[in-house]
Amino acid sequence: MSLVLDSAAQDLLFREARTANSFTDEPVTEEQVQAIYDLVKYGPTAFNQTPLRITLVRSAEARERLVQHMAEGNQAKTAAAPLVAILSADNEFHEELPHLFPAFPQAKDLFFSERAARENAAGMNAALQTAYFIVGVRAAGLAAGPMTGFDFEGVRKEFLDDDHTPLMVVNIGKPGPDAWYPRSPRLEYDQVITTV
Repeated sequence: MSLVLDSAAQDLLFREARTANSFTDEPVTEEQVQAIYDLVKYGPTAFNQTPLRITLVRSAEARERLVQHMAEGNQAKTAAAPLVAILSADNEFHEELPHLFPAFPQAKDLFFSERAARENAAGMNAALQTAYFIVGVRAAGLAAGPMTGFDFEGVRKEFLDDDHTPLMVVNIGKPGPDAWYPRSPRLEYDQVITTV
């Protein structure tokens, strides 16, 4: 059975897309980022939570501060990428739930009055949104270089606050020469899918 999405779009979003390790110097515009967000904001989350927060690192001064917190193998590519985004989870996302989930505005207090419950929900749902964001970057004809090799506490102190948990740093831009490692294997259907 074929998918509704045409083959070229399947390639762009999944089969041919890879984690980029180098980029051209072509800038990533505010309009491109706006278009990406305006697409991926529709991805589903529990109770329509929207805990993902995106910090765009554009200035040279901020980039230098961020690079200091990256693992050694991620420093040069983060310094050179046209745009870098810090993706984090807002642990106070519940304050927006009455507006975002009007079908059940009581969810804010019923399920998320405790900080531990909010942190768990924010982490899981922001991780979903992070995946949508990466696919959105690909849909814009750009490449993403998502990384978790960094000092999480250092990035939180440098760029966020106690209510935000860093999840990932993503380099964004047009892929440069030799941007890709060879395609790594994937598990096959029968290794993943179980029917009960």
